[in-house]
Amino acid sequence: MKASLDRKNILLGVCGSIAAYKTAMLCRLLVKAGANVQVVMTQAATSFITPLTLSTLSKRKVITQFADSETAVWNNHVDLGLWADAMVIAPATGNTLAKLANGLCDDVLGASYLSARCPVFFAPAMDLDMWQHPATQANIQKLQSYKNQIIPVGVGELASGLSGPGRMAEPEDIVTYLAQFFRQQIHKQPFKGMSVLITAGPTYEAIDPVRFIGNRSSGKMGIALAEAAKEYGAEVELILGPTHLRPQVAGINVTPVQSAGEMFEATVPKFAKADIAILAAAVADFTPMQTSTSKIKKKGDDEGLNIPLGRTKDILATLGKQKQSHQKLIGFALETDNEVSNAKGKLTRKNLDFIVLNSLKDKGAGFKHNTNKITILDKYDNQQAYELKSKAEVARDILNYLVGLMMKT
Repeated sequence: MKASLDRKNILLGVCGSIAAYKTAMLCRLLVKAGANVQVVMTQAATSFITPLTLSTLSKRKVITQFADSETAVWNNHVDLGLWADAMVIAPATGNTLAKLANGLCDDVLGASYLSARCPVFFAPAMDLDMWQHPATQANIQKLQSYKNQIIPVGVGELASGLSGPGRMAEPEDIVTYLAQFFRQQIHKQPFKGMSVLITAGPTYEAIDPVRFIGNRSSGKMGIALAEAAKEYGAEVELILGPTHLRPQVAGINVTPVQSAGEMFEATVPKFAKADIAILAAAVADFTPMQTSTSKIKKKGDDEGLNIPLGRTKDILATLGKQKQSHQKLIGFALETDNEVSNAKGKLTRKNLDFIVLNSLKDKGAGFKHNTNKITILDKYDNQQAYELKSKAEVARDILNYLVGLMMKT
């Protein structure tokens, strides 16, 4: 339970219902589970439970109005909405359900709800006939259409003396509901809150203003990895070599580069802030030692051209030396001979967590294809081969392997 709610920011909205007495236990259980709890109350709620009680349990000053009457400090509902990982309105009265379903915000709780970018959970509490009234059920449906979550009401004895549905869910059940939600989110977005650095595409090493030494990489595999990492919840930095392709998923920060030197200079400083680095780019191993500022002209029909080449800086090896214990580093190996042994050597030399092996002997794998066929080898001597798949599917296979590795370590 605690792992799911640990350090989660919970905005707890309390409305005017006899069930408000349950929020004392709810607040206590959330804090015990490791959550940071900020309570926001309607004025009506203060008649049922005191702000002092909830302030003591939450260890934060309870907010009941837009501005503090003593200090004249504005309680910023926008900041509250941005701060929260989840907003829980418990108890949620029929009146509050009706107001929020229609966008009314005449109090700080309503304004915080309309400002919230996080998931919002309602735990309704009201008498039997109020709960079953078509207007209430229409408001429930409307709130659900806005992607809000309705925590099921309990069935039993009500304050009126009637018995039936309408009781606010028990605090333990609400905490369990929240914990299950966050566990599911972790499964869906395992890289939430993490920074992922990816390199992709070729590099072009200039001979003169017209010609270059390059390779046939299109950048498709690295871009697919960037898109998948973003969908998995990560903040993604993509260092992209010269290609006309760009990610089709919003929110990926792209740094375009041309040469191996430029890719080195763009990648290495960003690694310090990265949790994960996946180096999928096909970086040149050699670059001309001198670049002509003018186009090199032919001097004779039989005369050749000698271009002295020097080694480029090894980005992967550099990051391997800098890697900290909390960081994961993944490389690629494109091989034509002795594929597995060469990939294992690179894995060890460059201090990688695992390496993705491509063989140019496999039909449909390698450069420019929309498909790829890979084998993953990790530092624990595990090896897993995959069938030919689209590069989008291969990207998810690679990230899923990483998720499994992180869970084990």
